[in-house]
Amino acid sequence: MSIPEKSVRQQIASAITIVVQATRMSDGTRKVTSVSEITGMEENVISMQEIFAFNKKGIGPDGKVIGVFQPTHIRPPIPGTAASLGYRLAADSVRARDASQLIGKGAARWE
Repeated sequence: MSIPEKSVRQQIASAITIVVQATRMSDGTRKVTSVSEITGMEENVISMQEIFAFNKKGIGPDGKVIGVFQPTHIRPPIPGTAASLGYRLAADSVRARDASQLIGKGAARWE
C-alpha cells in the first residue's frame, strides 16, 4: 500500500511550523543563517516564508565571519498561532533583537 505524494506533503506541511537552517561558514564555524515559517501548500509545493536571515558582512582580522542576523520585516502568522495557544505577542515583536532570543544566546550581531 502506498500513500499518495500529495498526502505526505500535506502531513509534513501541517506538522512543521519553523525551519531553522544552519550553515558551515568559511571560517569553519556553524551559524544559523535562516529562520523560515511553513505557511501551507500551493498545489503540490510546500510554501515557506523567511522570517530572519543572516547577512554576512565580511571576514574579521582574526579570520572569523562577521555578520548580522536580521528580520526580513515580513510579519509571520506566528502571532495568530501563539494567540490560539494562549500567548500574546506585541505588534512590533519581530525586530532584530528578537532574532537573538529565537537562537538562545548572544546578540543579533555575530562576530
